[in-house]
Amino acid sequence: MPSDLWRFAEDLYQRPGVEAACLHLQSQGADICLLLCGAWLGRRGVSWNAERAECLRNGAQFWQREVVSVLRHVRQAWRTAAHDDSALAALREQVKQLELAAERVQLQRLASLSDHWPTRAAEDLHCWLEALTPLNTAADRDALEQLRAAALQL
Repeated sequence: MPSDLWRFAEDLYQRPGVEAACLHLQSQGADICLLLCGAWLGRRGVSWNAERAECLRNGAQFWQREVVSVLRHVRQAWRTAAHDDSALAALREQVKQLELAAERVQLQRLASLSDHWPTRAAEDLHCWLEALTPLNTAADRDALEQLRAAALQL
């Protein structure tokens, strides 16, 4: 398992079913960077507690709302028009790369917030994931379980 949050996130996202699970949870309002950080903390043995989860939420909120989500909205808004406009398609790809870079910055910030939290043999992966995402439906729980199972394989 990578000790670097960005590498962990890349490895986890490439696991079968994880991308679909993350996209589902994102469509339900989840911050995927927070979830990936929670999975990383859980796998590293960092004990979950409500104060730590709130620290991560607070640390992510502005960047997710004002940077990542704005870039994602622009990229998604251009999806249909970009099929028939090669210049727009190229710009859309640049926005996609900016969105990815913004997510990387968010993950770096989350890692910095949590880098002093001690690691133990705690297995709080499930607690971290549940605390950092809204779970409203069986599909949400299934997606979260897919993410948890994939993280346990790293």
